[in-house]
Formats: sequence, C-alpha cells, structure tokens
Amino acid sequence: MWLMHRLFALAISAFLDYYDIPYKVVEVNPLSKREIKWSDYKKVPILMVNDEQLVDSSAIIDKMSDKILPKKSADSASDDEERKWRQWVDNHLVHVLSPNIYRSTSEALESFDYITSNGNFSFTEKLTVKYAGAAAMYFVSKKLKKRHNITDERAALYEAAETWVDGLNGREFLGGSKPNLADLAVFGVLRPIRYLRSGRDMVENTRIGEWYTRMENAVGESSRIKA
Repeated sequence: MWLMHRLFALAISAFLDYYDIPYKVVEVNPLSKREIKWSDYKKVPILMVNDEQLVDSSAIIDKMSDKILPKKSADSASDDEERKWRQWVDNHLVHVLSPNIYRSTSEALESFDYITSNGNFSFTEKLTVKYAGAAAMYFVSKKLKKRHNITDERAALYEAAETWVDGLNGREFLGGSKPNLADLAVFGVLRPIRYLRSGRDMVENTRIGEWYTRMENAVGESSRIKA
C-alpha cells in the first residue's frame, strides 16, 4: 500500500537528515507510478546510491549505517534493544498510523492535501490524487483497522506512543544521550503526521511530545536537495 511504503521512505529521510547526507526526493504518483516504471521493483522506497538500487527501508538503513557508523559488538544489549524497537516500528507502529490518518473523510483529505502539496504533480493530477486517493484510503483504512484488530484508532495510537515513552525508561533517547536507529525510525514515521489532526491529538494526549521535540532539535534541518 502506498501510504505505508511512504512512511517507510520517510524513516529513511530522517536517517539521512540526522547524518547530514544530501539527497533528492522523487514523489511517486500513487495512481500511475510512472516515476518508477524504469525499475523492476514496483514499490517505494527506492534509494539510488551511485547507480546502485537499494530497496526495503530497514535494509537500506542497515546498509547505509554500515557505511558511515562505527562497528558495534554484534551481541551487545543496546543492539538487541535497538533491533527490537525497529521491528516494533515495522510490525506494529506503522499499522496503527494508517487507520488514524484516514479515520474520517476530512482527515483523509487533510493528509492528501499535504501529500499533493509536497509532490511533483500537475494541477489536474493534484485534484485526482487528492480526492480519489483520499476516498480510496478512507475505505482501505477501515479494512486495515479490521485486519490488525484495532477497535479504537486513537486509543491504539495513544497506547503506541505511551509504549514508546515507557521504552525510553527515563532516557532522553533510546540511544541514551543521542538518537539511535530506533529513535530515527519512530521519529521518521511520526514526522509526517505530527501536524495533522492525528499527530496533534497524539501529542496532546500522551507523553511523547517532549521526546519528539528533542528529536526535532537533534535531527535539525533537512538535508534534502530541492529540485
């Protein structure tokens, strides 16, 4: 599904921003997908590095971190904790976000207004993607809600936020004094919803706001190269 893959792509952008690695973004039209017709891999994210195609967000981050971060002990407790929470993002958190972002028709339109405003779409494409996409995702979100046994979208979102804060166990970041890959993964998928209605509700009704603000300050300005 396009939204979920887009969230994974944004987790990669958080990693690149934090480590000040310049990158360009190509927004993929969710209806035509013409921007990735050249690739045999028909999902996003796709990261091109010196003509090498990397796919799957976790694999991309693993490969990039191997290149730029110092080697750590393979059996360290901190590595195990980091790995556990990264899996939690992939297997749980992202599945909670979709039903919240598209909980109502107005929230679905709000989300697609953000998407089309930040994408490379013509005026006609913006209208088509915004209204057709919002309508489609509103109904898809209801199926996802049922598939993942979610009865109350907001309650599930708040519970996930509180679970993450509990996992911090009083630390500034899961990585201690500075973010680790799990911090960046959580921040990456929450960043696009932070100022949507679902994200505002999350910050107002849970303890995650202070950590999120620390992450905003730590990640800093985007390293994205404007087209």
